[in-house]
Amino acid sequence: MKAIIISDQAEPIQIVEKEVPKPHAGEVLVQIMAAALNRRDQWIREGMYPGIVKGTTLGSDGAGIVAQVGEGVSEEWLNKEVVINPNNDWGDDPAVQSTDYHILGMPNDGTLAEYVVVSVDRLHEKPIHLNWQQAAALPLGGLTAYRAVFYHAQVKAGKKVLISGVGGGVAQFAFQFALAAGADVFVTSGSTEKLEKCLEMGAAAGFNYKEEGWQKKAKSIAGGFDAVIDSAGGDQLNDFVKLMNPAGRIVFYGATNGMPTKLDVFKMFWNQLTIQGSTMGNDKEFGEMIDFVAKHQLVPIVDSVFQLNDGIQAFNKIKLGVFGKVVINTSI
Repeated sequence: MKAIIISDQAEPIQIVEKEVPKPHAGEVLVQIMAAALNRRDQWIREGMYPGIVKGTTLGSDGAGIVAQVGEGVSEEWLNKEVVINPNNDWGDDPAVQSTDYHILGMPNDGTLAEYVVVSVDRLHEKPIHLNWQQAAALPLGGLTAYRAVFYHAQVKAGKKVLISGVGGGVAQFAFQFALAAGADVFVTSGSTEKLEKCLEMGAAAGFNYKEEGWQKKAKSIAGGFDAVIDSAGGDQLNDFVKLMNPAGRIVFYGATNGMPTKLDVFKMFWNQLTIQGSTMGNDKEFGEMIDFVAKHQLVPIVDSVFQLNDGIQAFNKIKLGVFGKVVINTSI
């Protein structure tokens, strides 16, 4: 089978031939129909991820058909169309992952191949309204957004929610989830085009964070926010603190802007604000996320689709800035 691996060559991403893996007890072999890329995959390519194991098949997001079952697995799974939960060893505490937690695609072989072996308890039936590319786009970003939006930010109907940096994959899922929950959703982006797309999809308003004074504009239009979902951190956290309604929640799942140089803790304690870190989500939340997508007939945003042989071009694409997920068809 063909697979995309991480190597020690000048171009770390290589498309190679591997043997089709065999499922052991409690496992299944899934024929991957489509797999999606995440920033994580590019960070591994650039050597910016801990515990990189050369030769590993990359990819955390995937959807496909169960082709073979291992010992002890019901044959009812055969030929089912499934989405794979990329979580491994979350642990018993739903509030935080265990020290053994890891994500499919490093150090375990992942979904950027024609076949992958996973534990049967990683499988969820594919929502029938999604095609293979849309289903493949869902797992990692969808789960991360679901936890941030509902577990930490406690978004519900009528709440005012700001999604920052809506060009990112997780942010787009957060935007869709908050809209489906009945919240009034606002977005920020440095791209006018992306803001216009979100307005077409139902955003209450959009703000270009490159424009001076966007915070005052946001305050005048929204009045204040009950929740902010953010991926960047940095000094803009103070902007969010100023924009929050009392008892508001700022949830961040990344820190691309690094640490803030200062933080207005006075406004935070007086307004009883929460700043909460978040990442991924537990297995129960993954199932809830799949059900939520099916119930509301949500469709992940797909930017572009490549073939497996064009995997390097697909990786290059996510470096250029996209609106939606980059997906690779792994089976023809």
